[in-house]
Amino acid sequence: MKQKELFRLLDNIQEQGPETEVHERILFIDGLNLFFRNFAVLNMVNPQGVHVGGLGGFFRSLGAMIRQMNPTQVYIIFDGAGSANNRKNIMPEYKSGRDLQRITNWDAFDDKDDEDDAKVDQMVRIIQYLKTLPVKTISIDKVEADDIIAYLSKSVINHPKDKSFIVSSDKDFLQLVDDNVVVYRPMEKEYYTPQTVIDKYKISPHNFILHKTLLGDNSDKIKGVKGLGEKGLLKKFPELLDKDMNWGDILNICENKMSEHLVYARIIHGRDDLEKNYKIMDLSNPMLSKDDKKWLDEIVASDNLPYYPDQFVSMYNEDQIGGLIRNVEFWVKDCFNNLVIKK
Repeated sequence: MKQKELFRLLDNIQEQGPETEVHERILFIDGLNLFFRNFAVLNMVNPQGVHVGGLGGFFRSLGAMIRQMNPTQVYIIFDGAGSANNRKNIMPEYKSGRDLQRITNWDAFDDKDDEDDAKVDQMVRIIQYLKTLPVKTISIDKVEADDIIAYLSKSVINHPKDKSFIVSSDKDFLQLVDDNVVVYRPMEKEYYTPQTVIDKYKISPHNFILHKTLLGDNSDKIKGVKGLGEKGLLKKFPELLDKDMNWGDILNICENKMSEHLVYARIIHGRDDLEKNYKIMDLSNPMLSKDDKKWLDEIVASDNLPYYPDQFVSMYNEDQIGGLIRNVEFWVKDCFNNLVIKK
């Protein structure tokens, strides 16, 4: 879905007369995903020689998305401490090796330790900035942001015209796309509705978890079926396009066609590992405890949104981020004033 189509989508939501209910447009930001994308591409230091690209880029991107999507609520979700542990208990190699390499090669950092320190410093500062803005910032120990976003993006929908917008480059979120949930992938600058997923992958969003299960995910160290790629997947399982399927349906097809192609046999013989893939990547059943869900529901219901725009501006100037955000005094009010709940 290109930007013009998004505007049509938003126009349909906003067609409200004076007597009609205001429908919600809730923006969910994958916080670490947004930060790392900016940190990796913005080689920017302030006059003191301190790298501020991830910090400044995070808020510049956040403001651009708010201006573009005009949400009624904004959630910034971060992975909690030990967030990968639950999935590592299922698959020990999950996300292994991610911390072993630098993500930049700039002179601003002497080595990987220096880069890591900069990432931590900027993340801490981002949280401090967010406390001045009328957005809901969420993190739960031992829980990944994916699970929180998956739960909230569905649970906040109270009307057929309410919309959740998930912002992340992580393709796992495409399995959540439906008439009320849209995924925006910033690297592509594209909005994914159900039809977009079908056009792009020839698979319905409901079945995207099966696509991920069978093909794996190299970035998370999740292995797929040997010899099976996207084109082969569609040829072997054309039902993925127009029939809602589950893992059992895939196994039944493979059992009936084992003699027709080696791929079917590999799926049956590797079913235990593939079932781990499914469990790890399935966001229809987020890895959240009852207490986690209760706490998240309380956050959704809360109207407590402190807003200190002058403090944001003061911090921005203190960090000497400069022109990355032009006219920051106007910018912060233009982006965030409409998010303040007026009682």
